[in-house]
Amino acid sequence: MTAVIEIEGLRKTFRTIRRGARVALDGFDMTVEAGQIHGFLGPNGSGKTTTLRTLLGLVRADAGRMAILGQPAPAALPVVTRRLGAIVESPQFFGNFTGRRTLQLLARAGGVPLDRVEHVLAQVGLRDRGEERVKAYSLGMKQRLAVASALLKDPELLILDEPANGLDPAGIREMRDLMRELAAAGVTVLVSSHILAEIQLICDHVTIISRGKRVTSGPVAAVLSGFDRGEFRVRVADLDHAAEVIRTAGLEVTVHEDHLVVADVGDPAWLTEQLGQRGMWVSELTPLTPDLESVFLQLTDGDTPRQVDVVGPPRNADDVAIELGGQP
Repeated sequence: MTAVIEIEGLRKTFRTIRRGARVALDGFDMTVEAGQIHGFLGPNGSGKTTTLRTLLGLVRADAGRMAILGQPAPAALPVVTRRLGAIVESPQFFGNFTGRRTLQLLARAGGVPLDRVEHVLAQVGLRDRGEERVKAYSLGMKQRLAVASALLKDPELLILDEPANGLDPAGIREMRDLMRELAAAGVTVLVSSHILAEIQLICDHVTIISRGKRVTSGPVAAVLSGFDRGEFRVRVADLDHAAEVIRTAGLEVTVHEDHLVVADVGDPAWLTEQLGQRGMWVSELTPLTPDLESVFLQLTDGDTPRQVDVVGPPRNADDVAIELGGQP
């Protein structure tokens, strides 16, 4: 597949008089291939928004290589800008303009046919609210308007930073459906979000960043399978006796108040057979598969992120000193 976003070795250090130097991106890598709905995840302050702003030429990188739609970024952004739609953080609109007027002005400024305005208003569910002033819009409606503005150019690549911010559950589902429709039409979507359950539902690939470094990347199913310990929740009447039988067989078992958790279960039928032979009847045997939230928390927990696929040599004190303008 063709990569529509390529980032290699991206580094960015912010310097302020009050706080000194802060490394925002520390050799970050990411690849987004054509046709993907790619989730971009990380804790607050991990470097997500800095990455997107750097990719779009809003922040200057200290080092690294970037490309969008096969063109070097940010140098060639004017070449690809008509093929790209993006929302980074919370865009601001003139409150006294209506939603429809706002999009019409943006369309004229970008050389976009005005009939696209009605199309994108319908796509984001704002056609019936297009004549209302933006200042009367709820946060969720403003977010929909922002997505509509990013769709005006009918882009090949759509970059969305927290598109579900302020949306109610129905709005989140509509946004999910919209991204699926866009992907089905051949649009590549890179979406950053804190709603991990939504990312798991909608995205086929994911990249997780922590403290400016990539900690994992790949198909969502493959990332989750790497954390699958073969655990099962088991309910029986005599938990202690059942735990003793299972431990004797060499399996790891944890006793909870009303159930057991057994790890490394190769054949769940073996559990029911062993316990049944001893007069303990299993009332529940449920596989405990990891979800994206639990994997995310494991990968980003603590002061130092767990490095699972960082590309390139680790940085040392000399590298940092040179990057900050000092001497090794």
